[in-house]
Amino acid sequence: MGKRKKRKSSGIIIKSPQEIAEMRIACETASEILQNVAKFIGVGKTTLDVDQYAEELMRERDCVSAFHGYRGFPGQICISPNEEVVHGIGGEYVIKDGDIISVDVGITKGGWIGDNATTVAVGNVDDETKRLLAVTEQSLFEALSFAREGEYLADLCGAVADYVNPYGFKVVKEFVGHGVGRDLHEEPQVPNYRPEGRSIMLKEGMVLAVEPMINIGTPRVKILKDGWTVITGDKKNSAHFEHTVHVTKDGPDILTARPRTALPEQLGITF
Repeated sequence: MGKRKKRKSSGIIIKSPQEIAEMRIACETASEILQNVAKFIGVGKTTLDVDQYAEELMRERDCVSAFHGYRGFPGQICISPNEEVVHGIGGEYVIKDGDIISVDVGITKGGWIGDNATTVAVGNVDDETKRLLAVTEQSLFEALSFAREGEYLADLCGAVADYVNPYGFKVVKEFVGHGVGRDLHEEPQVPNYRPEGRSIMLKEGMVLAVEPMINIGTPRVKILKDGWTVITGDKKNSAHFEHTVHVTKDGPDILTARPRTALPEQLGITF
């Protein structure tokens, strides 16, 4: 779940090896649930069907949604079709051929949060949207490559925009990634562009939820009357991919690891 950008900043929590081991269990569970939910998505199902299926998976795996009830959020997961950027709520919307569905799954297990997201192409998606998915997923991995002790957070954040901008797609700036651990939203904020001012140096034991939110058209967004659903200002498509990553001396330790789903060859497109 993306964090609304704020100016406030506080201390960053460093996790011990034992805490990372415990958190890894929650993150692996979140990844498994996300992958199963992505497979469940299909033409004719409603977004509420998907939300309820996710809840069933959580119950089977002895965990609970980290989103449900968070500041009043009513869903078990965030499910956001097409122009919905993030924080969509499962409801009556019927999934159709050509849709893209962004799914954000966050769970609590053993007192720790696992948070991850993907965007699913349903059936015959147009080539521009396929390129959006491929570029957004790759931008996530461009950023994750900087999750190494001694690198700067600004370089990790800047890697997203540096990769996306040449393709003509736009980074959403109002919502950002975040630290994560026992709480869903911890410090630091992790925007998908290079922030101004001094940057922190990354240290082993930091855990970040890195989550590019990328639009085909305008970077502007607005929040619907439900107080949660974020949509693009021009109602063009948006994609969202997220991993929870542990910073180590040897490089990124992706706690929510899963097979990639938006490689160009998988989507049948060329650049």
